[in-house]
Amino acid sequence: MSQFNQDNLQNQTQREDAYVQLAHQTIKEYVRTGKVINVPGNLPQEMHDGRAGVFVSIKKNGSLRGCIGTIQAVQTSIAEEIIHNAVCASSEDPRFAPITPDELSQLTISVDVLGEMETIASPLELDVKRYGVVVTKGYKRGLLLPNLDGVDTIAEQIAIAKQKAGIGIMEEAQLQRFEVVRHY
Repeated sequence: MSQFNQDNLQNQTQREDAYVQLAHQTIKEYVRTGKVINVPGNLPQEMHDGRAGVFVSIKKNGSLRGCIGTIQAVQTSIAEEIIHNAVCASSEDPRFAPITPDELSQLTISVDVLGEMETIASPLELDVKRYGVVVTKGYKRGLLLPNLDGVDTIAEQIAIAKQKAGIGIMEEAQLQRFEVVRHY
C-alpha cells in the first residue's frame, strides 16, 4: 500500500465515531485471537439502550470485503448487534474468505443502523439514495442498502435485492423501504 493510501486510512480511522470504532475493535480482536469482545461501558447510551437492525460493511482498498447484517434487531442492544455482525462480516460472508490479520491495516468499515420498515405499494415510492429496499416473496427475502456505489436506479436496486433473495427478476414481490443512519 502506498504511503498516501496508508496515511488516508490512518486519518479515516482517527475520525471514526463510536459505532465504527466498536465494529473496528471487534474485527481486530476476533481476527487476531478468535475471541468476541464484551460490550464496552464507555459507549453512547443509545448503543446500550437502543435496538435496531444493523449492517457492518468492510472494504479493502475501496472494494467490498465483507458485509453482514440484520434487518431487525436480534440482539439486546445496538452495541451487541454491531459486535455480532462485525464478527460475521469478517469471517462468515459466504462471498469472501475470512479476513486475515495481515489485512487489518487496509480495512475501512461502515455501520448502517436501520430505521423502521415501511411497506410500499409501488417502486415509485423508492429513492436509491435515501431508502434501502427489502423484497419478499413467500419465505424468500432480500435487502439492499441505500446509497451504494454503482446502484443508480430503482430498477437496479430492486433487481439486486431480488437476486440476493433468489426471486426471479419478473416475479412479483412485496416491497418495503427503510432509511439508515450510516456511520463511517
